[in-house]
Amino acid sequence: MMKFWNKRIKFGVLTENPEFEDDIKAIQKEIKDKVKKKFAGSLAIRMVDSGSCNACEAECNALSNPYYDLERLGIYFVASPRHADVMLLSGLMTFNMTPHVLEAYEQIPKPKWVITLGDCPVMAAPFEKTFAIKAPANKHLKITHHITGCPPSPREIMQGLLEFLKKI
Repeated sequence: MMKFWNKRIKFGVLTENPEFEDDIKAIQKEIKDKVKKKFAGSLAIRMVDSGSCNACEAECNALSNPYYDLERLGIYFVASPRHADVMLLSGLMTFNMTPHVLEAYEQIPKPKWVITLGDCPVMAAPFEKTFAIKAPANKHLKITHHITGCPPSPREIMQGLLEFLKKI
């Protein structure tokens, strides 16, 4: 017990993980460079929920906090598909949302890309045998990249965005 308190007195309470911090900073630097090179410094993403539990959306909200701060890297979430370069699709393709997802996709100017987020759009979720599901997203849209996870963490989403930027 004394070893624990001596360490706390000597170093204080550490609330960050230095290895994780270095990893995030490396990803951020690479994303910023790729966005600057391929999109003239600004990548606009339209997030579309096609019937999800909102876990993926909550993780994407974390990307706007000061720790991850995607806007500093040149990536912005926009409200209109007409202003977007990329559609970030989360959730199952439900019967009611499929026409709206397709309409949003049509409004994105060319060239346009679709990134699926989480396990639901690729039907890795447990809801596949229901009348309200319109099959995997790739039956309706051309998917450029997929970010796995249920839900993916903000770090995994950033890593997925970096892989997408390398792919195009």
